[in-house]
Amino acid sequence: MSELSGRFQELLGLLSSSPALAIVLTLGAFFAGNRLFRLLKQPLWLPPILMSAMLVSGMIVILKIDYAEYREGSRWLSVLLGPATVALGVPLYQQMHHIRALWRPILFTLPVAATLAAVYAVVIAASLGASTEVLASLAPKSVTAPIAIGITEQLGGSVSLMMGGLLITGMLATLFVDFTARWLTITDPRILGFALGLNGHAIGTARAFEIGPTAGAFASLGMGLTGIFTAFILPLAFRLTSM
Repeated sequence: MSELSGRFQELLGLLSSSPALAIVLTLGAFFAGNRLFRLLKQPLWLPPILMSAMLVSGMIVILKIDYAEYREGSRWLSVLLGPATVALGVPLYQQMHHIRALWRPILFTLPVAATLAAVYAVVIAASLGASTEVLASLAPKSVTAPIAIGITEQLGGSVSLMMGGLLITGMLATLFVDFTARWLTITDPRILGFALGLNGHAIGTARAFEIGPTAGAFASLGMGLTGIFTAFILPLAFRLTSM
């Protein structure tokens, strides 16, 4: 038994030295998380990405995989986040006639909402005595991951902490938008989609596509515009505050 365990650890060490283990582990957790999500009747409070993250964390602990090696190996998958985000332009194009009809409220809402999304997190963290690194990691929490990673690195924050904030923000935004929409009896898919994309980035956008193609298109718009606006404004704001 000990010999078998030793061989397993040796094989694990060889796999850890290449991206193969991280890729297989991540993709396996992704498909398992989506499968569990469907089996559990798609609960809003437990999105598939959270289940996938929990599965990956558990396997890293059980298999005693060094997190730095896993993160390095999974970079190959992170590269695909950019093309996946750009691909959301297809539903945007398909729903362009709806977007043109609402360009005024979109133009007014976006800067206010995107600014508040960054400001309230930074203010709360600063009032609790958080360091500059933590503030820089929490500020882009409502931005889609490919853009948020670049912003965090530019501000000198921690990408790992930012990704945790991203996950929590997406989950809570999805829950609160759904709850608020029921409370205020909002059924317009354009409003629901834009709110989900603006506040919940990719997780909110995934939820919007479950509502329908129009909601998904407006979520893609909200997520994309929030990312662009934050990428321009947030580094400038941090420079001005540090002067």
